[in-house]
Amino acid sequence: MAMNPKLIDVVAILKPIAPDQLIMVEPEYESIELPIGLVGTIVEIYQHEEPYQYLIEFSDDQGNEFAMALLPANDFVVLRYQLNENSKDLVSL
Repeated sequence: MAMNPKLIDVVAILKPIAPDQLIMVEPEYESIELPIGLVGTIVEIYQHEEPYQYLIEFSDDQGNEFAMALLPANDFVVLRYQLNENSKDLVSL
């Protein structure tokens, strides 16, 4: 399925992110691996060379940022909340 991630898109990670792969992490989270399915937000896109890199911000349920990671698009999926013109790519079960 084609995916065109944009700024402020909400994403879920597809593979765990080890603590040493995080760009910024709050001290209480510095030894915690981010699990598959964790939801974050794209806050920057680096398009200088292929593959593009996306800066993803992860926040707790109070909205406090606790970690950031720089990921290629194949490490996450953009979450969609409604059908749009690109929905023809969806497969029926």
